[in-house]
Amino acid sequence: MMEDFWSPVLLSLEISVSAGMIVFVLGILVARWMAVVRFKGKAALDTIFLLPLVLPPTVVGFLLVVVFGKNSPVGQAVEWVFKQPVIFTWWAAVIAATVVAFPLMYQSAKTGFEAVDGDIENAARVDGANEFRVFLFVSVPLAAKSLVSGAVLSFARALGEFGATLMFAGNIPGKTETAPTAIYLAIDAGNMQLAWLWVICMVAISFLMLVSVHLFQSKA
Repeated sequence: MMEDFWSPVLLSLEISVSAGMIVFVLGILVARWMAVVRFKGKAALDTIFLLPLVLPPTVVGFLLVVVFGKNSPVGQAVEWVFKQPVIFTWWAAVIAATVVAFPLMYQSAKTGFEAVDGDIENAARVDGANEFRVFLFVSVPLAAKSLVSGAVLSFARALGEFGATLMFAGNIPGKTETAPTAIYLAIDAGNMQLAWLWVICMVAISFLMLVSVHLFQSKA
């Protein structure tokens, strides 16, 4: 019984941490690039990056199924490399969580980088620092509050992902059954006690994450 209870919770944390790490690195790199470059179509590209934030989860799930399906070039390439399709696998859940969580990390990181004083970065360049060192030792520390906020918000979004995950990864116990899908099925089966236990567990995790961000920002 306890194994059945903890399995979706641990799987949700595992998927969220994996997606969170991908989103953290990718979000920072893309946000930094978008914060400093100027080109035609930048607004359109920025909108595309933020689109998963406003699209219904079922639409995101549908698009993922189309992109990674067996009839698509991407899906066929993945199946050729890994000898199995990505749909209804653990990686499908990670991809779904990454896609829906990316906009939060991206937007927060971009806001942080745009707020960095350019004169401070230029001073570091005058002192001989190359662009990588300026980014790593000047820009990132100055934008740290925004980066941490984005990381926690994107992690929380990945942790609570339901619609896209259900469509793209399915609900396979021990493999792709996350806490949100387990709660839905428990309610559908009339098992309110088990549903409440999962809900309390997820609320506690989310609460601790938000408290940690508040403490970090108050000390920074």
